[in-house]
Amino acid sequence: MRKLALIGLLFATSAASAQTQTAVFAGGCFWGVEAVFEHVSGVQEAVSGYAGGKVVDPSYIRVSTGTTGHAESVKVTYDPAQVSYRQLLEVFFAVAHDPTQLNRQGPDRGTQYRSAIFYANEEQQRDARQYIGELEAKHAFRRPIVTQVEPLKAFYPAEAYHQRYLDQHPDEPYIVINDLPKLEALKRAFPNLYR
Repeated sequence: MRKLALIGLLFATSAASAQTQTAVFAGGCFWGVEAVFEHVSGVQEAVSGYAGGKVVDPSYIRVSTGTTGHAESVKVTYDPAQVSYRQLLEVFFAVAHDPTQLNRQGPDRGTQYRSAIFYANEEQQRDARQYIGELEAKHAFRRPIVTQVEPLKAFYPAEAYHQRYLDQHPDEPYIVINDLPKLEALKRAFPNLYR
């Protein structure tokens, strides 16, 4: 009986994970981007890491040199029955970062802080390009959107001390100045998605 219950639990867990999808976004320092997506209803996990470069298994110190090609990124695991990829794009462009800043976000400079969407499949690529086109057509920003749309080749989770950084350091000046306002903006702009 116990064995059957365990098999049922494994099946249920497998079925639940089969219903999730992932998206990878880069928009400056990953602490704030991760925190924003952690507060989006339907997102099951947001993990800070690195994507877009050539170096295998990069470290924060190495990525910070700007020579690896990697960008600080966030892998978002979400339930598409609760939140769509389109809604994640809307959050990314509206509150997670400024898509008009080339190779920087706020005080952070370098290609490792670039704005990018790393697509996992053709559907994500099409949706990302289409949404950027819509934003440009309605002149949603005063300056041109510089967000790169690139295929996801690999995602490397960042070191443990970077994960859920905002939750662990809410009073740190960098967080107070740069990241807490993003959460307030999420709450105001997307009240139905905020949790």
